[in-house]
Amino acid sequence: MTGRRALHKARIISTGSYVPENVITNNDLEQIVETSDEWIIERTGIRERRIANENQATSDLAYEAAHEALQRADLKPRDIDLIIVATISGDMPFPSTACFLQQKLGAKKAAAFDLNAACSGFVYGLHIANSLIKSGMHSRILLVGAEVLSKFTDWRDRTTCVLFGDGAGAVLLEGTKEKHGIYSTHIYSDGSLSDLIYLPGGGSKNPCSRETILKKMHFMKMKGNETFKVAVRTLEELASRTLEENSLTPSQLSLLIPHQANLRIIQATAKRLDLPAEKVFINIEKYGNTSAASIPIALDEAVQSGRCRKGDYILLEAFGGGLTWASALLRW
Repeated sequence: MTGRRALHKARIISTGSYVPENVITNNDLEQIVETSDEWIIERTGIRERRIANENQATSDLAYEAAHEALQRADLKPRDIDLIIVATISGDMPFPSTACFLQQKLGAKKAAAFDLNAACSGFVYGLHIANSLIKSGMHSRILLVGAEVLSKFTDWRDRTTCVLFGDGAGAVLLEGTKEKHGIYSTHIYSDGSLSDLIYLPGGGSKNPCSRETILKKMHFMKMKGNETFKVAVRTLEELASRTLEENSLTPSQLSLLIPHQANLRIIQATAKRLDLPAEKVFINIEKYGNTSAASIPIALDEAVQSGRCRKGDYILLEAFGGGLTWASALLRW
């Protein structure tokens, strides 16, 4: 312990986001694999996605989002004492992408580490950041979800290449005794379903070799139909449980910001909660699935467009490889 007094909860004081300039539309993908704009939209809701250029690493995208969040909070990098980067597409196996981000920001007083919970990574990060601030261990935390999934995508595999995009979102958190802030976070996992979404090559189990390259083991693999079924059931239960544990009804919720993986999954959750369309934030049509970057990008867009107002109850929820799933209830 540092001797700081523990606080009631953490709150988000600013947000930021960044997506690369390069756009790949569904029509572009029609020229690469056997698919169609109509097929992709009907099954996923995605119309286009942003793709990093060959010189952009995950830490570069993270820097842009973090810099924006710092500017909006009128803070300097020296004001941060911890950096957490949620990612599955880090610059290197090590050092952590968070350390590269620390260096680029010049945040010399901050400790830094990465967090891997796939698409649930940002909400897992909120869980950790909230706990550390409440305990008094840290006073101001930069949390970033950042991905360059395009470099781990097999652009000849039509089952996955239509889904993923690149981007980064960031939030700054500090403690508060007021009513607004993070009311609760909930994280879960089930390793028995790890084969539904995974990247088999490059680790200690399947280190890089001629064989792993020929077998395309360094690209993401996904069992789409099985993942869809588990995600719909799990997210519906998660949202309901989170509201119940906070003694709230769905009608009291001002905004649901879900992980942007599939429009049909989002719509199924909203239907279960009986939420009208105006209470569900959706941007999947522009960016596709950006994994850990998905929710912080959406949150930043919601904040900047005025859809997060003081006193609002906002629910974040995500589902991803691991399998992992997580939620966070915020009072804005």
